[in-house]
Amino acid sequence: MRHSKSQLLLLLPAAAVFLLFLLLPLLTVIAESFRTFTPGRIGAVAGAPLTIKNYTEFFGPVYARYFGQTYVLAFFASVIAIIIAFPVAYYIAKNASASARKVWISALIGLMFLSALVRIYAIELTFGSVGILAPFTSFFGVNMNGSAYINIIIIVGLLHYAIPISILIMIGAILNLNPRLTEAAQSLGASAIESHLSVTIPLCIKGIVSAFLVSMTFGVSAFAIPWILGRGRVQFISNIIYSRFSEVSNYPSGAAISIIMMILSLLTIFIISKIATFFDRT
Repeated sequence: MRHSKSQLLLLLPAAAVFLLFLLLPLLTVIAESFRTFTPGRIGAVAGAPLTIKNYTEFFGPVYARYFGQTYVLAFFASVIAIIIAFPVAYYIAKNASASARKVWISALIGLMFLSALVRIYAIELTFGSVGILAPFTSFFGVNMNGSAYINIIIIVGLLHYAIPISILIMIGAILNLNPRLTEAAQSLGASAIESHLSVTIPLCIKGIVSAFLVSMTFGVSAFAIPWILGRGRVQFISNIIYSRFSEVSNYPSGAAISIIMMILSLLTIFIISKIATFFDRT
């Protein structure tokens, strides 16, 4: 009994921080999202009547476009990141020596600390309208102001975050993989590719899903990437939330968007986790 009480005391600081800096602000946002906004004011008036208008207005086609841009581009970036990151993570985990593996991991972690603005403007200076690749894209007739090209550039920007973090996550999953299972499949007649597709990847599904969800989290919450690389033509939900809070001071609307985004993210995690559980073979 005394030991359990001491453990609870140790949890109190963490619980206090959680309540003060996470739960309380979240409850404040939820309460603000149901308040009526009066134009010309900053936020909702104290004691403003409750309303669900802040939520119902987002069922229009305009906001569906913003949500679609956010989740579709983040989804494609996450899928591409997994496709690129898995072979790299497999090589680092299985073929690289212990010292080389440390160098790889250190380099990937160091890449994560690189300034976001440096990465974004590096992409802009490479693939933008005045970038070093502009003569080549002009020669091949690529419209650099077209929506398709801008979406591709945004995905490239998201990959700068998604690929390194996906590699780091999947290295751990692959290191925990029992190599005898793949060898057993090959001894039973399966080729190297067949054993890799039918044994290795299904056994790493938890790591793959974890990397995908983290990449999606970075993608849907991206702010500077669509803001700069999107050139004002592509806006993510984060940009809309920023506009609601800082430019028009419509706190109830910004709070409602935040709650909707959180619900959609939780729903995405639930669906993908269920799919992963179906394919999990561990």
